[in-house]
Amino acid sequence: MSETLNIQSIDFGSRKITFELSYQNRKTLGIKVYPDCKVRVIAPYNTTEEKLDAKLREKAPWIIKQQLEFLSYHPLTPPRKYVNGETHLYLGRQYKLRIEKSETNEVKLFRGRLLVLKKDNTSAKSLLSEWYREKAFVHFAETLKKTIPLFKRFEIDEPELQIRLMATRWGSCTSQGKVILNPELIKAPKGSIEYVIIHELCHLVHHNHTRAFYALQEAIMPDWKKWKERLETSLI
Repeated sequence: MSETLNIQSIDFGSRKITFELSYQNRKTLGIKVYPDCKVRVIAPYNTTEEKLDAKLREKAPWIIKQQLEFLSYHPLTPPRKYVNGETHLYLGRQYKLRIEKSETNEVKLFRGRLLVLKKDNTSAKSLLSEWYREKAFVHFAETLKKTIPLFKRFEIDEPELQIRLMATRWGSCTSQGKVILNPELIKAPKGSIEYVIIHELCHLVHHNHTRAFYALQEAIMPDWKKWKERLETSLI
C-alpha cells in the first residue's frame, strides 16, 4: 500500500504545531523535527485520531524545544542595500558603512566605520562579502584552536574547518569530524561564535541533543545560554 501524506496542526498553549502526517505499514508512531523546523509524523495505518492527538500533545514540549534549538541557528540579518550610512555588524558591533570610489578595491575598519573603497564597476556587496569571509576564516580558526584543548580527554583531533553559506544553520559537523561554519556568524559577538564552535565540537562526542550532550556543553561553557540568547537576538 502506498504512503499517504497530508498537512495537519494542533494547538498547544499559544502555539500552533503544523505537521506533515503520513501513514505507513509500521508498528510505532514516529515524530521528526527537521532543521527548517518542519515536523513530520509517521503513523501506523491503524492509528486512531485520539491516539494521534494524545501522542502529539505528549511530545509537543519536545517538538517546540527542537524547533527553538534549530531556530537559534537561523541567520536573522535582514537584506542590506549597501548604501552609505547603513549599519553592518562585525563581531557583535554595529558599524556605519562608508563607500568611496578608489583606484583599488579594499575593505577596512576606519575610525569606527566600515570603509569600502572600490573601483567604478565593482560591487560593494561582493567586496564586503569577501571581506567577511576572510575575517570569518581567520577568527573561526583561532577560536577553534583555542577551544579544542578543552576536549582533550575525549582524544578528538582538531577538525577540518570549512566556511559555507547556509540558509538555516550557523554551523554543523560531519561524521568524519569536519566542522562547517556560516561566514555570517562573524557578525555575532565573540562569545556567541565560541558557543557555536563548542556546540559543534560537543557533537563530535555526542551526536544527538541528549542529556549527556547538554551536560558536556554546560561543563565546557557554563554560560552558553547567555551567548546562545545573544546569537538569537543580536543579528537583526
